[in-house]
Amino acid sequence: MPTVRPSKGAKRKTRSAATKPRPKKVRREGHRPELVVITGMSGSGKASVLKVFEDLGYYAVDNMPVELIPRFAELVRSSEIERTALVVDVREGTRFDRLPVFLHSIKRQLRTTVIFLEASDEALLRRFSETRRPHPLGTSAPVKSSIMAERRRLRPIATLADISIDTSKFNVHELRRYIEQRFHRDKSKGKDILVSCVSFGFRQGVPEEADLVFDVRFLPNPHFIPKFRPLTGRDPQVAKYIRSFPQTQEFITRISDLLLYLLPHYIKEGKSYLTIAFGCTGGQHRSVMIAEDVAKLLKKGGWPVKVLHRDSPG
Repeated sequence: MPTVRPSKGAKRKTRSAATKPRPKKVRREGHRPELVVITGMSGSGKASVLKVFEDLGYYAVDNMPVELIPRFAELVRSSEIERTALVVDVREGTRFDRLPVFLHSIKRQLRTTVIFLEASDEALLRRFSETRRPHPLGTSAPVKSSIMAERRRLRPIATLADISIDTSKFNVHELRRYIEQRFHRDKSKGKDILVSCVSFGFRQGVPEEADLVFDVRFLPNPHFIPKFRPLTGRDPQVAKYIRSFPQTQEFITRISDLLLYLLPHYIKEGKSYLTIAFGCTGGQHRSVMIAEDVAKLLKKGGWPVKVLHRDSPG
């Protein structure tokens, strides 16, 4: 049964697939309804994303049967419903494989955005382990095998996505903030990208998710000063020491200017998140301080930024 979620503040109802929604038939002048179709890997956060759309005022429907999507789209187009979001996924069984055909059809009728959610195998395995829920493809095979089978099955649908989001990089709050930035009507135009500044140590390897990597090992290393050794780059004394060298300030200024120049171009090319990694030997002092300072300058420029210190203690 699909669970229908009206926009926030409205009374919640649960309708069976056979029960037709009854929106008003009167259309306003200039009425341009919007449909968001959310799909993707099981465990990637589709329910969380749908809840965000509901809170943004979208008419929200979970587990919509694929064969009802064209009829539902027609109802949205001919009613006063302005914004609708629905989830459709492999819970539909073999009928789900027909989704690409229906998507091509409804995109000719309605302003439609397809969001495809995915995550790394490691992240999905961890989430299934934490929730102790079975994979929708069944319990006859290990979860890892089901994830691989679902990934193969979703390849044709992934290519149709207007927005692809790898939720491995987000916690639930960051995912909510990202969706709100992309779809809130009062959003600031031109800032639809989530930037992550990550510090790391080359000893532990370069972060796999990094889009840009900067090596800051050319800066003097506080590790060789005994009083700084147990501290991190977030400590004011350590940060002051690293900033005391002219090459530090010049590097921060040049890199920040470069990033402020690049970000609008990344958005223009459809990039929705950017991970910038700064590496030093151990990931404790120089990379931490640089990531913090660059993030502050990007935030000052109005960009949404989060900071992660992968290898720094504490």
